[in-house]
Amino acid sequence: MDAPTTFSLRSAHSQEPIEDSSLNLASIIGLVTTFIRRQLSIFVFVIICCLTLGMIYLFTTPSRYTAHAMLLIDSSKVRLLQQQGPAGDTPVDTAQVETQVEILKSENIGLSVIKDLHLTSDPEFVGSGPGLIGGMLNQFVATPAKSDTQLERSSVGAFLRSRNITRVGRTYVLDIGYSSLSAKKSAEVANAIADAYVVDQLEAKYQATRRAGAWLQDRIKELRQQALDADRLVQQYKEKNKIIDVAGGTSTNGTRLLGEQQLSELNTQLSNAKAGAAEAKARYDRMVDVMKKDIPDASFNDSLHSDVINRLRSNYLDLAAKEAIWSARYGANHLAAVNLRTQMNELRRSINDELGRIAESFKNEYEVSKSRVDSLEGSLNGLISDAQVVNRDRLGLRELESNAQVYHTIYDNFLQRYMEVIQQQSFPITEARVISAATPPLQRSSPSTMLVLGLAGLAGLAMSIGIGILREAIDQVFRTAKQVEDALKTNCLAVLPKLSLFGAEEPSAATLGQMIGKPKGIGAVGLELASKFGLARQPTAKRNLPVVKENQRKSVEDGQLLIATDRALLLRDVVEEPLSHFAEGFRSIKVAADINGFVGSNKIIGVTSVLPNEGKTTVAANLAEAIAHAGKTVILIDGDLRNPTLSRLLSPSARSGLLEVLSNIRTADEVIYRDDVTGLAFMPAVLKSRFAHTNEILSSEEFKNLIEKLRKQYDYIIVDFPPVAPVVDVRAGAHVMDSFVCVVEWGRTNISLVQRHLLGTPEIYSRLLGVVLNKADLRAVDRYEWSYGKASYGQYYGHYGYS
Repeated sequence: MDAPTTFSLRSAHSQEPIEDSSLNLASIIGLVTTFIRRQLSIFVFVIICCLTLGMIYLFTTPSRYTAHAMLLIDSSKVRLLQQQGPAGDTPVDTAQVETQVEILKSENIGLSVIKDLHLTSDPEFVGSGPGLIGGMLNQFVATPAKSDTQLERSSVGAFLRSRNITRVGRTYVLDIGYSSLSAKKSAEVANAIADAYVVDQLEAKYQATRRAGAWLQDRIKELRQQALDADRLVQQYKEKNKIIDVAGGTSTNGTRLLGEQQLSELNTQLSNAKAGAAEAKARYDRMVDVMKKDIPDASFNDSLHSDVINRLRSNYLDLAAKEAIWSARYGANHLAAVNLRTQMNELRRSINDELGRIAESFKNEYEVSKSRVDSLEGSLNGLISDAQVVNRDRLGLRELESNAQVYHTIYDNFLQRYMEVIQQQSFPITEARVISAATPPLQRSSPSTMLVLGLAGLAGLAMSIGIGILREAIDQVFRTAKQVEDALKTNCLAVLPKLSLFGAEEPSAATLGQMIGKPKGIGAVGLELASKFGLARQPTAKRNLPVVKENQRKSVEDGQLLIATDRALLLRDVVEEPLSHFAEGFRSIKVAADINGFVGSNKIIGVTSVLPNEGKTTVAANLAEAIAHAGKTVILIDGDLRNPTLSRLLSPSARSGLLEVLSNIRTADEVIYRDDVTGLAFMPAVLKSRFAHTNEILSSEEFKNLIEKLRKQYDYIIVDFPPVAPVVDVRAGAHVMDSFVCVVEWGRTNISLVQRHLLGTPEIYSRLLGVVLNKADLRAVDRYEWSYGKASYGQYYGHYGYS
C-alpha cells in the first residue's frame, strides 16, 4: 500500500472527465433509471393517492346510461314524390349534414323535448345534481323556489350537457346519444330528440311553403295584370295600324297578318298559273309539230287521249294494209286499190282537221293561262308594295308581342310553381327518418372503471413525474460523487455513511424507550443497548482504551474509560469496525493521498468543511486512526482554535495543548496524547479564554515551525481545521498544508455555497485533495448512485452493522 507508484488515477483538479460525457442511449436510460429509483417513493405515493381518488370517484359517482338513436338524412323520398327534375337529384352534401347536426344541437329541439316529456319536474334536470355533493346540497342547503323560466333554463342546461349528436363517419347517418341516470329515460329522451327533429322539419317545411305560397299568389296577380296590359297594347297597335291577324299562321303566337296570307295565296296562284301556261304552251308546240306529219304516231295519240283520232287512225291503218294487199295482188292501179287510197286520203284529212281543232283549243288555253299569269303578277306587285309598309309597322308590333309573350311565360311558370307549393303543403314527409330507435342500454356508460382508474393512474404518473422533476430542480445539494466532480472539478474521495452508536442508522427515541423500558437519552442508553441487543458496538469495558496521556500510561488501570461522552466512540469507528463501509472510505482517502503526487514525502493533510456540523472532526479523527491502524506514525492536531470539539471529546481533562506549545510554555511531547491500540498521537487545543485573532496564530511562523518539526517525526500529520465559511483560520494556515480534504454533508450543504467558498479560496482549492461526502443515507444513496450503496460493498465484503 505504501510502496511508491508511478501512475495517477486523476489529478486533483482535472478539467477532463474520465468517461465520455456525450449523451447517448445508455446514459439516457441510466439517468431515467436513477431518477425513478430516487423518486420511487413519490411515484408510489402519488399514484396510490390518485388511484384512491379514482376509487372514491367511482364509489360516489352514480351510474349513467347512454342510449343511441340513428337518424338518416336522405332526400330521395321527397324527390320521388315531388317528381323533381335532374336539378332535384343532387345528393345531400357534407355542409347540409353538418347543418342538420347543429339543428339537432339547438335549444329549440331541447325545449321541445323538455315540454313533451315534462322534464321541468324531473329532479335529475332541476335538482342540485347527482352524486355525493349533490345529495349533500339537497339535504343541508335549502334551495329557493324557482320560477317557470328558471326551471326551463335549468332543464335546458342539464339536457344540453347530457346529449351528444355526432355524424357517423362520412355517411348521412346521425347518432343521437343521451346519458341519464335511468336506462329507460335515456332511451325515451333519445327517441324524443329524433321525433322532435322530424316534427321541427315538418313544421319548418310547412311554414316555408305557406309563406312561399302567399308570396307566389301575390306575384301571380301582378303578372296576370302585366300580361293583360301587354296584350292590350298589342291589340291597340294592330287597330291603330290596321293590322289584321288570320288564324292558322306560323308566327310565334299562332296567327299571321291578312296581308301576309293574301300575298302567300297570290304567290301560290301565280306559281300555279305560270305552271299551267307553260304546260299549255308545251302541248300547243307539240301539236304544231305533229300536224306537220301525215299521220301522228301512237305515242302522241296516247298522250292526247282522243277517241276520234284513235278510231280514225285505226281505220286508216286497216285501209293501208288492205291497199298494200290489193296492190300487190292486182296492181297499184286496180280500182279497188285506188278506192282504198281515196278512203285513206279522206281519213287523213279528217285526222288533220281533228288535230287542227285540238291545236286551236291548246292555243286558246295557253292564251288564257298567259293572261291569268299577267293578272296575278300585277296583283302580286301591288301586294308587295303594301307588305313593305306593313312590315315597317310590324317592327313595333313584334316588340309589343315579345313583351307580352315574356309576361305570359313568367306567369305560367309562377302559376306552375304555385301549384307545386300547394301540393307540397299536403306532403307529411321530411328528408330525415329514424332508422334505429333507441332502446334502454343494459350496461352503464359512465363512469367507466377501467377508464377512470387508467386516467387516475396516468394523472398520478404525470404528477409524480412533475413532483419528482421539481424535487430534482430544488434539490441543490450534493448527493452523488458525480455531482461533486462536475460542480467542483475535483475528486470525490469517499461517500461515508451516517454513524451512530447503533450502526449506520440511529433508532428513534420512541424505539429506544420501548427497547429499554424507560425513556433515556442516547448517551445514557447507548452502552446498555449495545450490551443488551448486540447492536454493532461492544460494551465499553471490553473495548480498547481510546486516548491516554503519555505520562499517565503506566498509572491507568485496565478497562478504565478516559473518554467523557459516548460521541467520542465514533471518532475511532474505523478501528472498532475495520471491515465496515465507513472504514473502507477512509482507506480510499489514504490511497488517494498516497498516489496523488506525494509519494516519498511526508504528508500534511488539513481537514475542513464549508459549514459547521458537517462531520469534519469525525472524519479527521477516523482518518488519523485509519492511517495509524495501518502501521504509520500519525499525529492528529486540533486546529480549530474557535471551537476545539476534538479536544473536548478525546481529552476533556487536558490543561495544555497547541497554544502552550506555540507559546513555548510546554513542549510538544508534554501535551500529546496517544492511543495504545493504534499508536495515534493527538495534540489538543485548550482554550482558557476566547481569542479574536486565531488566524494570526495559524499564519504565524511558530505554527509553521511546529509543523516542520512534526513532519520529521511522523509519517502523516492530520490537522482538524474550522469551517471555511464562518472563519478565515483555514486560509491563514493553508500555506503550511500539503493538501486539504473538504468534508461536505450529504443531502444538506448547498452546491452553490460550496462552489462559492472553495472556488473563491484558491489557496485552499489549489491544495484540495478531494471532497468527502459525509453522513450519507446508504439506502438513499443507492437510489442516486448504485456504486456507493450497500450493494457495492456490504453485500460481498462488509459486516457488522454497515453491510
